Amino acid sequence: MIGCVPVHSGFRRWICGRGGPTVTDLIRRAAVFATSIHAATGQRLRYTDEPFIAHPMRVAELVAGTGARPEVVAASWLHDVLEGTPVTLAEINSVFGPDVASLVEMVTTPAKRSSDGMPGIVDHAQLARASAEAQTICIASLIDNAARILRHETRGRALYLHEKREILRDLGKGDAGLYMMAAMAIT
Repeated sequence: MIGCVPVHSGFRRWICGRGGPTVTDLIRRAAVFATSIHAATGQRLRYTDEPFIAHPMRVAELVAGTGARPEVVAASWLHDVLEGTPVTLAEINSVFGPDVASLVEMVTTPAKRSSDGMPGIVDHAQLARASAEAQTICIASLIDNAARILRHETRGRALYLHEKREILRDLGKGDAGLYMMAAMAIT
């Protein structure tokens, strides 16, 4: 536990461990907030059944590894809270400020849902307009999702890879090192 919030063991190592990324108060608050809200909604990762927070934690680790500003790392922790939780953009703005809120908004899939309730349709124009920092978060998320999905998915793998290659084309302003990692992961 950190404070009174039960956390994923990897998060505890990331926040409390030595030799990890520099953790500012803003990053710590974002990590605790995201951990708490994803746990409260009972979200789990498909295929691995890990607590959902494992995904934002890995995304934040990747983004922190690029030397990103604390606001960008904080937004990495929060990048999925507007999807599938009751958190609003206004709340993110109030708690973490307009810079973090703007980044979270740029990386949030529009509220378009298919008839079967699957996640929203990717807005390629929105991704292309996103800042380099927001695109870096998207690339890190793609890397983590690709690793898990390609390890466990067999039937939809070809379609998944095609969709992710299309998305990656929109993310050319993001961190070049992560972009190359993503390109290698989905080829």
